Amino acid sequence: MSVYTVHEPPLRAAEALPNPERFAFVRDGFSWWAFLVSALWMLWHRMWLVLVIYLAVVVGVEAALRHVGASGVVVAVVGLVISFLVGIEAGTLRRFTLARRGWKNVAVVSGDDVEEAERRFFDVWVSEAPHQRGAPPSASGPSAPPTQSGPPPPAPAPRGPPEPAPEVIGLFPEPGANR
Repeated sequence: MSVYTVHEPPLRAAEALPNPERFAFVRDGFSWWAFLVSALWMLWHRMWLVLVIYLAVVVGVEAALRHVGASGVVVAVVGLVISFLVGIEAGTLRRFTLARRGWKNVAVVSGDDVEEAERRFFDVWVSEAPHQRGAPPSASGPSAPPTQSGPPPPAPAPRGPPEPAPEVIGLFPEPGANR
C-alpha cells in the first residue's frame, strides 16, 4: 500500500473553496520515471527550479570528473547515482515545488493506487462541515458551537510565592534517599 501526501492548491480569484480537481496527490517512495528520465520527469511536472539545479549539478560534476581525468565508466556511474538519488527523492522534490507555489499539505492518505487514495481523502473531505474548510456554515450543515457573550471569566488569583525546588540531582526524590 502506497502513502500519498495531499496538497491543496491556492484559491483562485473567484473561488470560495479549492477545486477538488486541482488537488495534487504525491506518492511517497521511489519513482522509476524520475530515475530513468530525470530531466523529462522534471519538465513533465513543471519543476523548473529543480530542473535548473539538477542540470547545474550534473554538468558541474561531469566537468569536474573529466577535468581530473576520470574514465567514461566513472562518469556514467556517477550520473547513474545522481539519477538514483532523484528517483529516491522524487516525492520530496515535488512537495518542495508545490510548497514554493503556495500549495498547502493538507493530509496524508494511503491506498493501493492513487485512485483509492483520492477516494479515501475525498470521502472525508466531503463529509467535513463546510465551515471547517474556511467557508461559512450552511443551513443544512452542522451548526457552529454557541459563542459566549459577556466579559471573559476572571483569571485565578496567584497562590503566593512558588516553593523552592529541592537540591537533588539524579533519580532519587529526596536528598539522602539512596542510602
